[in-house]
Amino acid sequence: MALVEATTERIVDAEPERVYGALADYAGTRGRVLPEQFSEYEVREGGHGAGTVVHWKLQATSKRIRDCLFDVSAPAADTLVETDRNSTLVNTWTVTPSGEGRSKVVVVTTWQGASGVGGFFECTFAPKGLGRIYDALLASLAADIEKK
Repeated sequence: MALVEATTERIVDAEPERVYGALADYAGTRGRVLPEQFSEYEVREGGHGAGTVVHWKLQATSKRIRDCLFDVSAPAADTLVETDRNSTLVNTWTVTPSGEGRSKVVVVTTWQGASGVGGFFECTFAPKGLGRIYDALLASLAADIEKK
């Protein structure tokens, strides 16, 4: 099995504290900004930042749906990590300053891919598809934050 990695980033016209706060707000903002590929969103414990347990289904392709149950941690002041209990999937969100009143948001998703031919195709195509999904999520997040 090979480690598969997908990275998506976006500049948001808001201070890093506001952007991080919105990302960490699983009880409010996060559920509101998810694109159509996410379903059955539910906060099961907590709701803000570290200690939150959140569930969703991610439909990566027409045939591939992941049932995810994430434990959220915050190993640094600018970082949220979502670790899936049901797989090796990990989302790492980082928010850093990017000029006056702007933030750079980066999400890196990793997981242990399949082996063999299936693994080759997964490593080749899955990061691009996941990148499109997370790009839509970040665009929705930016629109939500920037309108306030």
